[in-house]
Amino acid sequence: MITDSEIKVMGFDILVKHLGKVEAERFIALIQRDSFDYTNWRQGYLKEEGTVEEISKKAMELRNKTKS
Repeated sequence: MITDSEIKVMGFDILVKHLGKVEAERFIALIQRDSFDYTNWRQGYLKEEGTVEEISKKAMELRNKTKS
């Protein structure tokens, strides 16, 4: 299991990789400023992805592929 600090670093690295530094900082500011309800967002944004178990299975499969 990875630590909270490691998750933060990994998450920011992913944001920077896909958005760039400025837009990653902007994204974080937007999330902090808004009253953000992750559960509602996830249900709307990832609706087509399936159940938590299905998403977890897909994530584990992807992780195993990228470790090889």
